[in-house]
Amino acid sequence: MRIIKVAHRIWLLVFAGALVASTWPVAAQSNASEFLRGQGMPYNAFDKLPKTDIAVNGATLHIGFAPGELSLPQATVLAWIAHSAKAVTTYYGKFPVSSARILIVPVDGKGMRGGTTWAYRGAAIRIVLGRDSTEDDLKRDWMLVHEMVHLALPDVGEQHSWLSEGLATYVEPIARAQAGDLNAATIWGAMLRDMHKGLPQAGDQGLDNTHTWGRTYWGGAMFCLLADIEIRKQSGNRLGLQDAMRGVLAAGGNHESDWSIQRVLATADKAVGLNVLSELYAKMSTQPITPDLDGLWRDLGIKLVGDQVSFDDSQPLAQARKALTELHP
Repeated sequence: MRIIKVAHRIWLLVFAGALVASTWPVAAQSNASEFLRGQGMPYNAFDKLPKTDIAVNGATLHIGFAPGELSLPQATVLAWIAHSAKAVTTYYGKFPVSSARILIVPVDGKGMRGGTTWAYRGAAIRIVLGRDSTEDDLKRDWMLVHEMVHLALPDVGEQHSWLSEGLATYVEPIARAQAGDLNAATIWGAMLRDMHKGLPQAGDQGLDNTHTWGRTYWGGAMFCLLADIEIRKQSGNRLGLQDAMRGVLAAGGNHESDWSIQRVLATADKAVGLNVLSELYAKMSTQPITPDLDGLWRDLGIKLVGDQVSFDDSQPLAQARKALTELHP
């Protein structure tokens, strides 16, 4: 087991299309430097903070606020954390770990400014939150759910970060839809708009060997979408990727463990009684596979009419599309 697990980090500007350096505004450094310094979770500093505990379906979240003022009451922030955890619990059937540290670091500005997940000394998430954030900013946030989804996957190593980031990118909006926070049109509209960013470009050598932003986040999300649809096709729409990933979690595969990617995918396949994920990985890991996204959208019964998403329930995969965002028992 490695001493330090790979940290999962996502910034707002990443999804605007460019990676940004892991540096912070001077004001943020001076206000809470020990909580932002370095690449690791500041466990020792966090453990000295006062904590508020939140119970989530048998798990406990330990919430600490770094020094610095927020315009929102702490109770509002705590409710947002609990609501985000509910979405993840809805998708996975339980919270991914028995306990987790959640560190909120106030910085200048507004909205969520960054998020990182670790587990080398126990599950932990740091969220960098603009001190002028409003309740509406929290309601629109996707970042905390994204980070919490990371807790539901073993550490598979840097080479396979496309799976951890792609899974979080794919699952986050579906989990929020199942929890009642997003509608299906919003989810599918975003996929229509963004999924093509994961297609291989010139010189691509497969998901394991091409570590661009597009292939890591959206290439990984595309892998998840293709696997989800194929599981539903082969199971007569009885099962999906959600069942497969619940199987990984049930087998003890959360972020506090180190697994090979082959073990993760084989465990997921076993949970649904199919070999979809392992076979798809064999195809996409070292080769630039370009799926027919236009044909997939057509078969799912999704199209844009102007700037609005329209659904055609007569298409062959329309029922699979519907099942993806429905509440899972």
